[in-house]
Amino acid sequence: MPTRTSAAVLAAPAPPADLGALSSAATRRPQRVPRRWGLRPRDVMLIFAANALLIVGMWVRHGQFPNLTHPAAVLTGAGQLAALLGTYCALVQVVLMSRSPWLDDLFGIDRISGWHRWLGFSTVCLICGHVVFTTAGYAMADGRSFATQTWVFLTTYPYMLMAYVAVALFVLVAVTSVRAARRRVSHQTWHFIHLYVYLAIALAFAHQLTAGTDFAGDPWAVGYWVALYVAAALLVVAFRLVIPLRMARRHRLRVHHLVAESPNVLSIYITGRDLHELPMRAGQFFKFRFVTRELWWRVHPFSLSAAPNGKYLRITVKQVGDFTRSLKGLRPGTPVLLEGPHGVFTSIRRRRPRALLIAGGIGITPLRALIEEMPQRKNSIALLYRASSWNDVVFKDELDQLVAARGGVIHYIVGRRGREVHPQPFAPRFLSASVPDLRDRDVFVCGPREMVDAVITSLRALRVPAAQVHCERFAFLT
Repeated sequence: MPTRTSAAVLAAPAPPADLGALSSAATRRPQRVPRRWGLRPRDVMLIFAANALLIVGMWVRHGQFPNLTHPAAVLTGAGQLAALLGTYCALVQVVLMSRSPWLDDLFGIDRISGWHRWLGFSTVCLICGHVVFTTAGYAMADGRSFATQTWVFLTTYPYMLMAYVAVALFVLVAVTSVRAARRRVSHQTWHFIHLYVYLAIALAFAHQLTAGTDFAGDPWAVGYWVALYVAAALLVVAFRLVIPLRMARRHRLRVHHLVAESPNVLSIYITGRDLHELPMRAGQFFKFRFVTRELWWRVHPFSLSAAPNGKYLRITVKQVGDFTRSLKGLRPGTPVLLEGPHGVFTSIRRRRPRALLIAGGIGITPLRALIEEMPQRKNSIALLYRASSWNDVVFKDELDQLVAARGGVIHYIVGRRGREVHPQPFAPRFLSASVPDLRDRDVFVCGPREMVDAVITSLRALRVPAAQVHCERFAFLT
């Protein structure tokens, strides 16, 4: 069996026969696309930095800068500043978790996820530093041991027990987010544990209001911090509750039917009212909640595997866990709730008239939608599709037809590495041999994290401009 093949046919794929009967006025209207926001990434970074400087400035103005000749005062001052910056980082974390389309449009899910991870660990370090430095400072000033001072805090200071519970919750979330631990828990368990961040912030707020020296006698400081908490809460409520509920009421989404693409890959077709009004692009993903007795409390992200068409949404799922395997039991008519759309892995980022798309496994899903949305121009598309076996190649007929209609070429890279294919199938020499003009193309990459990282490394070695490289690490979407 060959490991690399090219495919070309002459017709674009038609929708399933039973969905063809769903044509309506909506299918003749143009698909609504997401709004572009006026803010620039630099503006957001300046706002973040300005608030951090303002917090430090208020701390200094309140006379909290320590006398450096007294070690106890230095420790206590460091603890106070760590608490303020740690709380601020936690609130920024909440904003990043709000799934704001503004942030999605500006930065993309990969960058936001990276910031979320490192900012989360910074939050935990600062909060734990606050506990350690403050306790050590008070203990040194009063001549107590660290353990005795901790007991004094717990038994005599208001809301202190709540503060320690908040710290424990922050640590729990951080520990379960470490990559080694993340692999041992299901997506839903990990998601549920992360919700404790909200409880931790609420508990910490009570402690901050009653014991925070930065609040004493300064109503402006109190108002500023309350405004930060309220703004973060409103973003979460708006984008994770109000908008999804409004979308559910407006579009009445339901499962239409299921199609088995392979023994372990399933496509789900979803219909509803006025789907042309959903502001979405090919390459984006939604958070899906299927309202059944067993699944209503679970939400998972899936990319669209067909370009928006006003008639139906299609997602394609590889059955790798309890949740994804349970989807094959969905029945027509099952209600569906959405959050999103999310992501900037779309054609709006293109800078060149031609594109190279590189997929690994089920990472083909957003790329298949992107190809469908791209214009039909000769030699405009090249696709490299990596799979472990031919059973793992999804949408082969559709891809052959879509790419051929655009005068493009597909290279299927199929087989086990080191046996049927080269151990490094996306090494620079293989990429340049498959697509000699790749420097003049936009490159869209989607697949497992290790594959995407290998492709990015090769593209850098081939000096492909970074602005032309767009990637989606599919670990975030499964």
